[in-house]
Amino acid sequence: MQTVLRQGQVNPRPPRKRSQAYPGVHPLSTLTHRTQRFQPLPPPLGDPPYHYSLETSLPEIGSAKKIVFHTVGDTGGIKNAEYQADVATKMKGDLNNPAGEAPDFFYHLGDVVYYNGEIDKYYEQFYDPYNHYSAPIFSIPGNHDGDPVNASQTSLDGWVRYFMSPSAQVRPESQDAPRVTMSLPNVYFTLNCPLVTIIGMYTNVPEHGSIDSVQQQWLTHEFATAAEDKALILALHHPVYSFDDHHSGSPAMADAVQHAINDSRRVPNMVLTAHVHNYQRIECTVSKGITIPFLVAGHGGYYHLHGLTANPGKEGVDPETKAHLIAANDKQHGYVTLTVDKENISGFMTTVTDSKREGADKADKFSYPAKPIKLGKEGIVSL
Repeated sequence: MQTVLRQGQVNPRPPRKRSQAYPGVHPLSTLTHRTQRFQPLPPPLGDPPYHYSLETSLPEIGSAKKIVFHTVGDTGGIKNAEYQADVATKMKGDLNNPAGEAPDFFYHLGDVVYYNGEIDKYYEQFYDPYNHYSAPIFSIPGNHDGDPVNASQTSLDGWVRYFMSPSAQVRPESQDAPRVTMSLPNVYFTLNCPLVTIIGMYTNVPEHGSIDSVQQQWLTHEFATAAEDKALILALHHPVYSFDDHHSGSPAMADAVQHAINDSRRVPNMVLTAHVHNYQRIECTVSKGITIPFLVAGHGGYYHLHGLTANPGKEGVDPETKAHLIAANDKQHGYVTLTVDKENISGFMTTVTDSKREGADKADKFSYPAKPIKLGKEGIVSL
């Protein structure tokens, strides 16, 4: 059956007060099929299971009693670079905090460079904004990092050129903002840190994300074998839940994560996402006695912020998924700072001052237990 296009048709708006865009099977759309296809993955740099030790970049971190790091996504400052510059400047200022409070690294949640991850845009959207950000920058790719602009470009070539370089070097495109390349083992990988394991997925280019069976198997394996004496954080670009008017959350990603949890019996202490250009802190009770915080932090510098479809509090509860919007900001750019110790994963979201609004250092403050979570023998997680 041929789809009839109605003149002036655009993508539908996500439903109000709902945390996921659609129930069940993802509807196919002729509006996105040509530009948002699943892209083949570049060859891994390392061997399975694709682990990277934080001590490779920070040899002294092994004795740390807590880990502090920045996290946010969707930073590329295309069209209006001031927003990204403001966020990056504030983040660089945090590095001057006293020892034990200054971030050890920045974990980027994807969409480093808009719109197609072009190598020639890495200077203006990555190297220059984070010049003098002296801590290491880790990343999972976002959909814009992997969506090739034309047939002459390979998916993720810009991202791989910096984050998966076979040897440490300074790329010529960094110009007067040199930064030594990283050698992450794959586009999806596990960052092993003292006190916390961070599993990072690559959710590819299609709207609402897509992973193949190989990555699904890897994800389940990483949950099952994650250190049982450390907290577990999952990071992925496309959000599982989101109360926004542009993308919304993804049942496809919910399905991938819940399968990994149910098969491995390990539950992440926190889930970090981006893609949606605002900030949301969502809680969802996924099984008896188990509540997971899901953060959407996609307000890192891209000029266009996405509006909310629900207000935090009592009315911000999805009757279908039971996801509960606890805190949110769709008016200001910013970032999240997380601190992990033996007892807690605590953190706060910082907003930056712009021409319309004053920023706040701790616009949203939170704390969750860091004790590893195992699913009970009869427990089943549903996201």
